[in-house]
Amino acid sequence: MTATLLQLGVPNGIIPAIISFVLTVGMFAVSFVVLYLVGKTVLVPATRRALNAREFSPAVVGLGESIAGALALFGAVAVAAAVAGFPTILAAFATITGALALGVAFAAGDIIENFVAGIFILKDKPFEVGDYIEWNGNGGTVRQIDLRVSKLDTWDNEQLTVPNGELANAVVKNTQANETRRVTVDFGVDYGSDVDRAREIILEEVAAIDGVLDEPAPSAPLTTLGDSAIVFNARAWINPQETGAGGVKHQLTESVMDRFDEADIGFPYPHTEVVGSLDVNQTETSAVADD
Repeated sequence: MTATLLQLGVPNGIIPAIISFVLTVGMFAVSFVVLYLVGKTVLVPATRRALNAREFSPAVVGLGESIAGALALFGAVAVAAAVAGFPTILAAFATITGALALGVAFAAGDIIENFVAGIFILKDKPFEVGDYIEWNGNGGTVRQIDLRVSKLDTWDNEQLTVPNGELANAVVKNTQANETRRVTVDFGVDYGSDVDRAREIILEEVAAIDGVLDEPAPSAPLTTLGDSAIVFNARAWINPQETGAGGVKHQLTESVMDRFDEADIGFPYPHTEVVGSLDVNQTETSAVADD
């Protein structure tokens, strides 16, 4: 074959170069395929088992598998290039990868921030699906936690799509994180009312509500002596996973109002009394009104 090429006028130095290039490319291709298959076969399952063993959510496990697959791909390219003797390609590959990473970091800073925040939310679990949370004047029941955003439903059944970065950097109040939660309702009664009877009625109605716990025991201390009212602070404990705080407040308010009416215990209301006199008689007959 070499003699034939020489007869066709092909320079003698070209032939070894072509053969060397073909062998190099073949070595790179074979090395890449073997390394990638082995790396993906070993790295991805190992990552999955490690994350599942630590009881991470499926979203985190899927993310870990994707990262492991990407590492296997880039690692196979880098090692195969080194084995095949492509130092120039390897250096260019590293430069291009670094430039792309830097460009993506600048162009998608907010996306990356939300992405990282989503990982920490899934790992630290400040809230989970089904919890009612409040933050920065907003509130809703968590319906879905993704890596970039979380979706919540408000009491009006409106959906909120919140970037995870906002939730990760805010003070989040989780009303269902603990096994017990205190529910409080203020009741004001007129001065001169039977204080003991008013407290007795409040405690009776609290105890009659389904879902109110016996321990800690309900209480109704007198907390405020207002301008026109004596204020009791009714306190009851519930299991927030089983009983809604809003329902307890509404039922308690209605039942206490009815009992106070029956016991002739009045609810106060602000009022203003004006004293003095006002003379509207005209004292000067020559006085003329201005136009």
